[in-house]
Amino acid sequence: MISVVAPEDIVRYCRSLLDLQGEDHGIDDNFLAAMLRRTAGTHCPCSRAVLRAALVESLGHLDDEPSTLPTRIESLVDDLIVVGDLLELTEVTTGEEEAKGTWVFAAPPSFVERKSGSIFLTGIVPDQDVWLPEDIRSRIGFSRGTRSIKPGDGEDLVSRLVSEGLSKLSETTWLKAPKTLAPDNALAKARQRLAKEQQCGPVQGLEIIDPETKPTYYKGRWTSPKDHSGLFVARRPQEFGAPLWCLVEIHSGILKRILDLPFRGYRWRGCDAAWHLQMAIDSERGVPQRYKVDHRDDGTCRLSFYSPIPLWAERRLMILGKKCQVEKSLFAYEISADEAVQEEEFLRENFWIVPVDTDSEVRIA
Repeated sequence: MISVVAPEDIVRYCRSLLDLQGEDHGIDDNFLAAMLRRTAGTHCPCSRAVLRAALVESLGHLDDEPSTLPTRIESLVDDLIVVGDLLELTEVTTGEEEAKGTWVFAAPPSFVERKSGSIFLTGIVPDQDVWLPEDIRSRIGFSRGTRSIKPGDGEDLVSRLVSEGLSKLSETTWLKAPKTLAPDNALAKARQRLAKEQQCGPVQGLEIIDPETKPTYYKGRWTSPKDHSGLFVARRPQEFGAPLWCLVEIHSGILKRILDLPFRGYRWRGCDAAWHLQMAIDSERGVPQRYKVDHRDDGTCRLSFYSPIPLWAERRLMILGKKCQVEKSLFAYEISADEAVQEEEFLRENFWIVPVDTDSEVRIA
């Protein structure tokens, strides 16, 4: 006998297989993140586009708003890269010699122990739905791309996870950041590298971040070169895959030199290098990037950001708090007020950004 199965019943069943406990929220961010990990376990290594397309094809007929799925999935892919579930590598070579570009790989299962004793899970087990005992799985808390567990009274959760095959990562290793530099020193090193490049011709489709634009309106900062002159963070299209991040020298709107990011020997992504350099450019010009601080009655502090921040900074915030969406910001994190003082100091020293004085300074759309 054939019976009709409603889309919500399929989603509910999938949520149970993914150990998403508690109230059913349909195709929410926690569900999409869990589905991304499952999909990555069977498809990686692959391009971001392949990962996104596989999930859209699977869920497109189950979601009430299928047109929003690609954008939501792309955002969550970024989250899983930040948290360490996925590794994004540039100029990789796989078994097929012609398959070169930026690919994502499933990171091995690992965990980070917080000072509070809570455990932060990272990584993916390929082709395996259930990879921890049920009494551990049932305690996992999900928040978009993050997964955490609190140990029970007297429980040696670290030893149990190690016995299950997970590697322990120290916070120092996982949160390792580049050496702290003054913005002028960071830009001097970048200019020296760029000066060694040969002069080049025009690049069709090149876009740059215009330093003259408001630093709290990230989307509106991108433009094509016109009468610009100086050093700029840019993106250039490539035949396959997402545009490449680069650093360019332009004189009166004419491209002179171009250098792809990240620099050789730089362990993070091209976008991380680009965003960090843009922060230095804005600081050097006397219009540093901004963030907003809100002290809340529940003892937490909300830090709202108007431009993307590099991977190593966002990982710190993920460990210390939880990500949330706040009106008029790209993203925000809620962390303990006690931790906020040190994190604000880290932001000022490493990214040279300052808090906004009033909401009138902010525009992101």
